[in-house]
Amino acid sequence: MNRLNKIIVLLGPPGSGKGTQAALLSKKLHIPHISTGDLFRENIKNQTVLGNLVKSIIDSGNLVPDNIVTEMLFDYIAKPVCSKGYLLDGFPRTLSQAESLGEFLKGKAELKVCLLDVPDDVIIKRIEGRQTCSTCGNMHNRYYSPSLKPDVCDLCQGVLIQRSDDKKQVVEDRLKIYHEQTKPLIQYYEDKGILHHIDGLLSQEAVFNSLLVSD
Repeated sequence: MNRLNKIIVLLGPPGSGKGTQAALLSKKLHIPHISTGDLFRENIKNQTVLGNLVKSIIDSGNLVPDNIVTEMLFDYIAKPVCSKGYLLDGFPRTLSQAESLGEFLKGKAELKVCLLDVPDDVIIKRIEGRQTCSTCGNMHNRYYSPSLKPDVCDLCQGVLIQRSDDKKQVVEDRLKIYHEQTKPLIQYYEDKGILHHIDGLLSQEAVFNSLLVSD
């Protein structure tokens, strides 16, 4: 993979492993991993003009409009640290954002979009099955890495708990939103011939290698 002037977009449902793979790719390719959520938090923390605007929108319970999201992102990727490429995680989320990104990059960079394909039933088990030790933070999964004793941490014998946002109904709601938002994006990038399907059921190493060679 040529990493110069390479822009990588990672698509995939929550629990597909995007965050893990993004960190690995960023380290391997020496390009920054950019999350719009992180950009929001950084701008809010630094009380930038955009950060204050985003905070007021979020505090009022509204979604941040696409034009503000893209302005914040484009302001960041204009920095020297992004001159040799970067990896986008969580952007674009809408067709409007995808079109804005395409216009921004036109004639400037090569865009590569990778979709981590993982069935909904597996996603639900990955997230809904997660249990975190209330004492040491060790994690188990009831389906894939169960503790030796039910609800008891293998490491410290602490109580294993489920986070409220890992409950099945919450996961199903998140997946519904993901599919509604991402389906148009998948078709958009399919039509452009730049979408690469990656089997998200493979091992972490195999998924990583597939991402590296998916040009």
